[in-house]
Amino acid sequence: MWFRRDLRLDDNPALGAAVAASDGHVICLYVLEDMPDGRALGGASKWWLDKSLRSLTDSIEKAGGALTLRAGDAKSVLDSVISETGAKAVFWNRRYEQPGRDIDTDIKAHLKDNGIQAESFNGTVLTEPWTQKTGSGGYYKVYSPYWRAVQANYELPEPVPAPSRLSKIQVTSDDLTDWGLHPSRPDWSTGFDGSWAPGEAGAKDRLSKFLRKSVSDYGDDRNRPDLEHGTSGLSPHLAFGEISPAQIWRATKSKMDAGEVAEKGAHTFLSEVVWRDFAYVLLYHNPDLATENFKPDFNLMPWRDDAANLEAWQKGLTGYPIVDAGMRQLWHTGWMHNRVRMIVASFLTKHLLLHWRHGEDWFWDTLVDADPASNSASWQWTAGSGADAAPYFRVFNPITQGEKFDETGDYVRKWCPELAELPRKYLYQPWEAGPLILHQAGVKLGETYPEPIVDHKSGRQRALDAYETLKERRDAA
Repeated sequence: MWFRRDLRLDDNPALGAAVAASDGHVICLYVLEDMPDGRALGGASKWWLDKSLRSLTDSIEKAGGALTLRAGDAKSVLDSVISETGAKAVFWNRRYEQPGRDIDTDIKAHLKDNGIQAESFNGTVLTEPWTQKTGSGGYYKVYSPYWRAVQANYELPEPVPAPSRLSKIQVTSDDLTDWGLHPSRPDWSTGFDGSWAPGEAGAKDRLSKFLRKSVSDYGDDRNRPDLEHGTSGLSPHLAFGEISPAQIWRATKSKMDAGEVAEKGAHTFLSEVVWRDFAYVLLYHNPDLATENFKPDFNLMPWRDDAANLEAWQKGLTGYPIVDAGMRQLWHTGWMHNRVRMIVASFLTKHLLLHWRHGEDWFWDTLVDADPASNSASWQWTAGSGADAAPYFRVFNPITQGEKFDETGDYVRKWCPELAELPRKYLYQPWEAGPLILHQAGVKLGETYPEPIVDHKSGRQRALDAYETLKERRDAA
């Protein structure tokens, strides 16, 4: 069993097939791959992988087995393990980004040429990227009809139980600590531990609590970053396959059918799970989604190049509290509330007029839930260059967005504590407070908290002007 982004025992189709084919005599293998054409994991993802592999190791050992760790070229590693053990078959769950697909296609042919059975399965998405077809036979580029198609066509598979017993087959393994996945010198991940419990058990616990306490109000609360449990927090667990989307669908539908949760909130929650599938559809059919504009027109966009503005955005020092709160939450916890992700992405691509790739790269490195499909699809959606994207002329107002969605002010006060004593009236635009109010709140603009790096009105107008330039260039081409 070759584990990849499917670090779980329960509802793992490839593992279930391997166990059934071998009566539990399964070599459980994880390969830290050398992928010359692939994208290396970001720092936050490496932190999560380290903890998730430790959790998976414990689960496999409790079932009597062992997890073998190897680093290197996947084909070479598989050949070595097969040679050492006499294994007759290799099982894995499919991946959908182009470099991984190319590697898997090559490996499957190589194994079969050498008399080794090779079987792959869907353990990552609800429906695979080629299964939902439009009326004309193409793939969906607009989310709403895709969501309707999934609702109409999705057939929930039978759950695959976790193996009750695995045989321990001795294979030489790397020491996980030697891989250096946990950051050091310095360890900038100290804030992650209090926020997350990586691993299959942590994923199941988070889903259970969400369905028990929060899903009924999800339709309203999911936009509230000031609410601790307004969202499920399952995205990193999904990103590493510690829980399957089918498990989430099954558990949520069960609660709905039993009348234990409000249908509106649960339905909205499932639509977000399907949005993740939609992102994989886009990635599968557009392999360069992380680097190339989905809409070629945006190749003509007059982006700016401003290293100082980019650094201020990365560090949460833009002078706009809702933006800065989000960027600081990201750095401290490896995660950011989805509503705030849209706000900070809009600010970068529109107020600052910096290319969406800068933001996509930063998120890839700092998010524990960095996902090859969702990250790039979401950034392009906000920038206006993607499929079914927000119009470029839709520029989020970082002042009113804070006022509307951070209803209590708790979110900004937590992540921008230097503003904690400001009255809520000025919390999202401290430059509007008079000298006396600022003094009473202990705020010195330009010293304890930065002045805005761009004026909202002029930044918005600059974005609109840039879009007009794009249209002019397109029409002249």
